Amino acid sequence: MRSSRPPAICLAAGLLLALGARAQTPAEGWSSERLYPSAPGAGWFVMDTLDMHGELGGVLAFTVRYAQAPVRVSDGGQSLTVVTDAAYSQVAGSITWRSWRFSAAFDFPFALAGRSGTVGGFAYTAPDVNLGARPDTISDVRIGVDTRLVGGPGAPFRLGVGAQLWVPSGDTTDYVTDGTYRAMFRVLVAGDVGWLTYAGQLGVHVRPRDDGGIPGAPRGSELLFGVAAGGAWAVGPAHRAVLGPEIYGATAFAGFFQPQTTTAEALISGRIEGTGERGPQLRFKLGGGLGLNSSFGSPVWRVVFSIEVFGRAAPQP
Repeated sequence: MRSSRPPAICLAAGLLLALGARAQTPAEGWSSERLYPSAPGAGWFVMDTLDMHGELGGVLAFTVRYAQAPVRVSDGGQSLTVVTDAAYSQVAGSITWRSWRFSAAFDFPFALAGRSGTVGGFAYTAPDVNLGARPDTISDVRIGVDTRLVGGPGAPFRLGVGAQLWVPSGDTTDYVTDGTYRAMFRVLVAGDVGWLTYAGQLGVHVRPRDDGGIPGAPRGSELLFGVAAGGAWAVGPAHRAVLGPEIYGATAFAGFFQPQTTTAEALISGRIEGTGERGPQLRFKLGGGLGLNSSFGSPVWRVVFSIEVFGRAAPQP
């Protein structure tokens, strides 16, 4: 009887150590940003107006955005807000030629914070990014090309396609990058019918990261979707205003439209833009909205502000 106790004690101790080790398995981190801004000059924050025209034009844009609690993970009765605050600035530019647009965007996360903890046997470390300690952090760089295939500027129906490539940069532990190359391919529609302007997209986000089993983590490639519609009206002789909602999101093909693999947001966006054909023009954009679910990167709320300076080329004859 006595001789059986030491092996039993060792077995129990080994089991406890194994469980403790599993409870401390680190979650590596990934890109938590679920707002994929359209290229400078595209009009909406996420959708694309597809109104490229003229022989040669260019746009420079500066954007600031903030998301409240974009990473909230749960498993059973456990829950944790890993990223409580995420603020980014972006410098982007594009060149247009006839119905084509070529763009590049550089994201600078300047304030990310959160809470560390353990959920579902995985240990999450909160990001710690601020201007004082890390003023020059750059997250994934995005390079893109978009083109209109059907319809002209101002037509009631326009059809186009677009492709973007993310070049990895930054630290996965800060939840600003997957650490891998990613790509996006989209079919785009847009149109103007009287005072109504609309846009939509359907596409694929090629995301190599698939961390199945880790609560809240990416599950590989996704289906992208989104629509936008609003009213447009003249503001003086050389400007117009556009106001309306954008609804957009993504769902992983592994776990199609399941809550834990789907993100969705609604954003009310407005813009005031110049309509002149000569000289530099300005566009001011402001948006605010809510996450429509509580999983996979949907924030509680979000706010975005952007300024664009563009040279509008003369329209084609």
